[in-house]
Amino acid sequence: MLINRRRFLRGAGVLGTGFTGLGAYAAGIEPGLMLDVTNYTLTPPGWPANLPLRIAVIADIHACEPWMSAARIRSICEVANGLKPDLTVILGDFNAGHNFVTAPVYPQQWAESLEILKAPLGVFAILGNHDWWHGALPNMRASNVDAVRDALAQAGVRTLENDAVRLKSGGKPFWLVGLGDQLAHRLSRGVYRGVDDLGHALGQITDEAPILLLAHEPYIFSKISRRVSLTLCGHTHGGQVNLPIIGSPSANRRFGANHVYGHVIEEGRHMIISAGLGTSDMPIRLGRPPEVVSIEIAPPLIA
Repeated sequence: MLINRRRFLRGAGVLGTGFTGLGAYAAGIEPGLMLDVTNYTLTPPGWPANLPLRIAVIADIHACEPWMSAARIRSICEVANGLKPDLTVILGDFNAGHNFVTAPVYPQQWAESLEILKAPLGVFAILGNHDWWHGALPNMRASNVDAVRDALAQAGVRTLENDAVRLKSGGKPFWLVGLGDQLAHRLSRGVYRGVDDLGHALGQITDEAPILLLAHEPYIFSKISRRVSLTLCGHTHGGQVNLPIIGSPSANRRFGANHVYGHVIEEGRHMIISAGLGTSDMPIRLGRPPEVVSIEIAPPLIA
């Protein structure tokens, strides 16, 4: 059927308006205003049924104006506190991931927001690649992550870098292990040297209590033994742009289709990958809103 020029232009205008609206949503609404709480309930292998634990997970803050301001970070921390976690963990990448900003948010600024995080067993963090690669923005000189470490200490958050700490919940022990970043040093395009040392970290385990592992990137998962009950990761942003039907092709190529988002089970090993909060490369999210993750491990049996 032939269409006249007026009808064609009208249809093109509607289509253009639709794409413009979608772009505005992806660049403004979803990354800047939305926040999901994503819940997981599981009893991973090797975890005692009488050791219930609730974990709040924050990942990939990528602090910057206007997308992830200090005020917004504080409001997200209030959401995490509202989950009443036993333990709160932050999975790295505090520095911004792109330069499309109105202003940087410096470590001392986001640290003041993180100060309100509360959990009976403590608040722990690991570092991400952007914390190593550059300063508060990608065009700012790196400070050997000392600024990030100092800010976390200021906020009362303990940083784990190839460290293990033994915690107790209800008198029952478990280990929390934090891995150094796997992409810390960029040697050349696509070539990195990490500061991760899984052997050293796990070598600090002195008993048979179950293990939770924090790793910024999910790449390490294939090297983790079943001695680790659950691995928690960020970095992928859940694909950041997740299209209907086809998902996130770019993220699938970079991380592997099964290592982009959610609860992953491989050969009896369990990993949860958070979509995180901020953005990298471009300040857009589509179909994968920022999220705080709530994990219930070994929930009490209902009589």
